Amino acid sequence: MIAASTGLTDILRVLGDPTRLRILGLLELDELSVGELARALEMAQSRVSNHLRVLRDASLLSERHAGRTTYLQLAIGAPDDASAPASPSGLSLRLWHALRAEIPLLPEFAADVERLAQVIAERRAQSRDFFDRVAGEWDKLGVDFQSGQARQRVAAALLPRGLTIADLGCGTGYLSRALLGLCERLVCVDRSAGMLAQARSKLEPVPPGMQIDLRQGELDHLPIADAELDGCVAGMVLHHLPAPDAALREMLRVLKPDGRAVVLELAPHHETWMHTALGDRHLGLDPRDVLNAFTRAGFVDVRLESVDDRYQPRPDSSDREDVDRSSVSLPLYIVRGRTPHAA
Repeated sequence: MIAASTGLTDILRVLGDPTRLRILGLLELDELSVGELARALEMAQSRVSNHLRVLRDASLLSERHAGRTTYLQLAIGAPDDASAPASPSGLSLRLWHALRAEIPLLPEFAADVERLAQVIAERRAQSRDFFDRVAGEWDKLGVDFQSGQARQRVAAALLPRGLTIADLGCGTGYLSRALLGLCERLVCVDRSAGMLAQARSKLEPVPPGMQIDLRQGELDHLPIADAELDGCVAGMVLHHLPAPDAALREMLRVLKPDGRAVVLELAPHHETWMHTALGDRHLGLDPRDVLNAFTRAGFVDVRLESVDDRYQPRPDSSDREDVDRSSVSLPLYIVRGRTPHAA
């Protein structure tokens, strides 16, 4: 950490290195692992780690650990976020916001951004490949609940019927099956073609007068038109993403005025094996973080609801370690909100 006696010269030294500015510029665009950052910069990981140590000591970075991987984010926000403008952190904040507009002018940064796009594309492809690979067994691995009430609560929150509703990150159709007959058109979105194929088979037969529309796409870039939906659900999806904000902004975009969004999520837990076995990026999400993300996205009447149900994942037998996971039972919650009324 920068000591209280640290002066302007020391902070300028930290922010005066072009490589460190390139790192901060990339981390403003996305949360990245050390390896991903090294690839985007085309530098040895050891060299990048040395710069990261300086930035971390200057309180310019935050980090998150997922198994053996460390993910990094920019730890400085808007200029008015500094609670003590005269403090070292406030000074770093002001200097960063004075410099950030100049970073794209660095001769290497355009190539950094292009490589970053490739890194993110490969990350997403790996995620799609993972879910394609486990799609046939997903109902055994990751869709086992105690009572099933959570699915019904999510479905009931979208009543009345006769609506166009989307199941975002639908997987094999766990929530979609609960929506059959409750809407006129059901749009199912998932990044994995394998998951969508499983959902198609599990949603048969379709009730008379109802249309099922399966679309492959990302939650932060939904293949849905502006204001196409009356409501949407996202069940056990946000903890697979780096952060919920981009997905929630997309939900707001595709909903009509006064449209409803309902999210079912896992509370924070300590089952680290789920990173590998179920592709979980986060071990649950703090409900307060999801509530705040809803509000930042622009939703109103945001509320948290408890669920009298628990998630009971079952890893493949070949993935089991010495610890008995047969009794794993994890708490759930619902966050819901609506889009503002039309002006």
